[in-house]
Amino acid sequence: QVQLVESGGGLVQPGGSLRLSCVASGFTFSRYFMDWYRQAPGKERELVAGISGLSGSTTYAVPVKGRFTISRDNAKNTVYLQMNALKPEDTAVYYCSARLSNYPTYWGQGTQVTVSS
Repeated sequence: QVQLVESGGGLVQPGGSLRLSCVASGFTFSRYFMDWYRQAPGKERELVAGISGLSGSTTYAVPVKGRFTISRDNAKNTVYLQMNALKPEDTAVYYCSARLSNYPTYWGQGTQVTVSS
């Protein structure tokens, strides 16, 4: 059974940090691109960051560049999102996804990140 399980979300003040984790199982993790998406209430889902399977090449959405870092540990089947200098506009449900091409194949259940003073 394929599973992606996110954790690490919570409530933080502006300027704070959180580290999200996504543990994968049921597929060959190292062969997949891994992405983090987010969706705020009433807003479209947007890609936050992505990382390739073996080379570890990364991409970031402009709003999070310089603040967020995506990484992966293939031995642990885990992808991470380190979020620093958080802003209220970062508030959203964050989803982990896996893909072999341009289209996500698997999705996690999401973890809530709330940035508020």
